[in-house]
Amino acid sequence: MKRLSIRVQQIKPSATLAITAKAAEMRAAGRSVISLSVGEPDFDTPLAAREAGIAAINSGFTRYTAVAGIPELRQAIAEKFSRDHHLDYSPADILVSTGGKQCIFNLLMAVINPGERVIIPAPYWVSYPDMVKLTEGVPVIVETTAENQFKITAEQLNQVLCHRCKVLFLNSPSNPTGMVYTAEELAAIGEVVRRHPNLIVATDDMYEKIIFDGKPFATFAEVNPDLKEQTVTFNGVSKAYCMTGWRIGFCAGPSLIIKAMAKIQGQSTSNPNSIAQKAALAALTGPTDALVEMVSTYEQRRGWLVKAINAIPGMHAIMPDGAFYVFPSVAGLIGKRTPAGLVIKDDVVLCEWLLEEAGVALVPGTEFGTPEHVRFSYAVAQQTLEDAVSRIAEAVHTLQ
Repeated sequence: MKRLSIRVQQIKPSATLAITAKAAEMRAAGRSVISLSVGEPDFDTPLAAREAGIAAINSGFTRYTAVAGIPELRQAIAEKFSRDHHLDYSPADILVSTGGKQCIFNLLMAVINPGERVIIPAPYWVSYPDMVKLTEGVPVIVETTAENQFKITAEQLNQVLCHRCKVLFLNSPSNPTGMVYTAEELAAIGEVVRRHPNLIVATDDMYEKIIFDGKPFATFAEVNPDLKEQTVTFNGVSKAYCMTGWRIGFCAGPSLIIKAMAKIQGQSTSNPNSIAQKAALAALTGPTDALVEMVSTYEQRRGWLVKAINAIPGMHAIMPDGAFYVFPSVAGLIGKRTPAGLVIKDDVVLCEWLLEEAGVALVPGTEFGTPEHVRFSYAVAQQTLEDAVSRIAEAVHTLQ
């Protein structure tokens, strides 16, 4: 359509949101639908954060703030990076945005010139490639394998890097795989990055607090402190503190880049929500009992779900390290036929069929750049999870 820009015609709507909307339509029509498609914790926002939000409203803290976020929140974020990762940032090196997604978009808008390349390991979070396209960059997709736990290796990175490459995305724990980069793996990647001083490492740590089996978490700049000036680290309160709707994300990086990102934000949304900022401050500085309980619950669900998926013929899942997703292969189901004669030609058709036949919403792996896989979210009650897997197993057993 001539009225629309070329850039908007190059991108597609968010797959996870589209599937969630389809499931809601089916429910409204009276169908029983279980959604395992949305990446949203099923726990309540911590009490301290809720009370801080209410207090902000009652005290009249409902006006514009500084574009980059209120000083006390930026200070708390700087202290979080120091406490958790031994990284020294000043509040001037911190940007608070309307969710982690806006932080990432701000970075791409601030640093990408037309035609410059952005390296994205697949499976990837669905929004990375389209945000790159919106900024007129070129997504360079690097396929990973289950054998390497769906993580890009230093050797792979070295093979794709060139003078046109501007940004490398790292996501740990990963959405959709739940896998975590070890310190040793990040150090090896750092060795490659050192040879490319113009490359910016964009490390998305949104799920860093949701890690299982006592495994340690390390972020890229922590492992490679000499590369701190080439790194922008993204995080937020959405996942760890169950505050998806509050829309507060943040990042830390070189002051020159952070100032440029704030300039972009100042001409788009301006400051993040004032009330949500006060709530985020309380979450970051308050007790962590609820977080510990949530992680323990997810760890139990994860173990049950991986075992249950692997009991379904044609599906195979590896054990994730964190987040609240399992990303099994469904290669054994591709090419099979339903009782009605429909051929399951790919993971997209499989997810459409499972939604219609079993009333369970999953996200096809194609949307994450890795076909013949699907993403399960286990951010639902255990009984709901068991009902969903039972429906899927029953449906799959009818395939021929």
